[in-house]
Amino acid sequence: MSREAMQLNAEMSSTMTERFNVSGALLVKLFGRPDEEAADFSGRARRVADIGIRIAMANRTFFAALTLIASLATALVYGVGGVLAIDGTLTPGTLVALAALLGRLYGPLTSLSNVRVDIMTALVSFERVFEVLDLQPMIADRPGAVELAPGPASVRFEGVSFSYPRPEEVSLASLETVARTESAPGGPVLHDIDLEVAPGQMLALVGPSGAGKTTLTSLVCRLYDVTAGRLLVGGIDVRDATLSSLQRTVGVVTQDAHLFHDTIEANLRYAAPGATEDQMWDALHSARIDTLVRSLPDQLGTVVGDRGHRLSGGEKQRLAIARLLLKSPAVVILDEATAHLDSESERYVQEALDTALEGRTSLVIAHRLSTVRAADQILVVDDGRIVESGSHDVLLAQGGLYADLYRTQLAPQL
Repeated sequence: MSREAMQLNAEMSSTMTERFNVSGALLVKLFGRPDEEAADFSGRARRVADIGIRIAMANRTFFAALTLIASLATALVYGVGGVLAIDGTLTPGTLVALAALLGRLYGPLTSLSNVRVDIMTALVSFERVFEVLDLQPMIADRPGAVELAPGPASVRFEGVSFSYPRPEEVSLASLETVARTESAPGGPVLHDIDLEVAPGQMLALVGPSGAGKTTLTSLVCRLYDVTAGRLLVGGIDVRDATLSSLQRTVGVVTQDAHLFHDTIEANLRYAAPGATEDQMWDALHSARIDTLVRSLPDQLGTVVGDRGHRLSGGEKQRLAIARLLLKSPAVVILDEATAHLDSESERYVQEALDTALEGRTSLVIAHRLSTVRAADQILVVDDGRIVESGSHDVLLAQGGLYADLYRTQLAPQL
């Protein structure tokens, strides 16, 4: 029952976290599902209450049984002892002494019986905790890992192939209500990738959705390790580098910039805890958002809301770029950083990106091909393979997939 209670509590907490935060509540309202969500949550809460009542009743029943046994034993002593006392076999004083000793004996016995219940309940907690603690992280520092040197760094893929790990390797089914550890892993998502980005160069990755572009950049951050081949940053295999130095070297701006429910200053300091106020304003200026922040009543002390919902998409992106500039990484990864922005916001964000990428090695993923025309090299990725490479003009002249993508995007404007 304790195990079931913990599982039900976890499911209810998960529902609250996922469905009742800002984004989840907004989705519920937009789809007109508040009544269904309220009913679902009430059902989960009811199950938690029911299991709590069952546990309380089981405890009361167990305690009542122990008390009943003690009472019956006392009655038996007085009953048999009374008969023996009448017969003269036992003195009344001895009978009273036996009854008193029996009362002193059953108190500790009852406590010892409850200890077993407490231990069994605690073991359920330990079982769940140790299940998590015993799960070995897939990404960890190797013995003798080296620090990446500060300064400009190259990125090189040498025959890299990659397959995502199986579910049982990265999750615990007992802690996930929708986990499916029996599902078979898919095939390789990257096949024999060879590429090199020299220090200070910009490499653009384009291709259809699901081609493997984001997976490729995730390997640079070492969110996963390559299945085959080598990936080198600054001439060092990322598996031989310390995670802390790799995380200092590589900076990422994603399509959906995540901001904490905190002040602008706290979000900026997450990248550089020791940053001064002047450094933060310089980063905001470079990200083309300092004017907006100065216009706010609390300026750096302004709370951005859960996931930055109080800011527009372009403002969130520029604030994320300012955070990146404070970190000052040698390698920058941009994963659709200008997607889903209006023309004006895109212009501001692109200006901020131009500053962020200056003098840094960069890998840029973009579906809008107009944003990558200035790249030193463009790679076209399809089905986990590099199918074309070259400059914008060269790829257009080849008339391949890049040319098709470019014409597809250009057609609505004609």
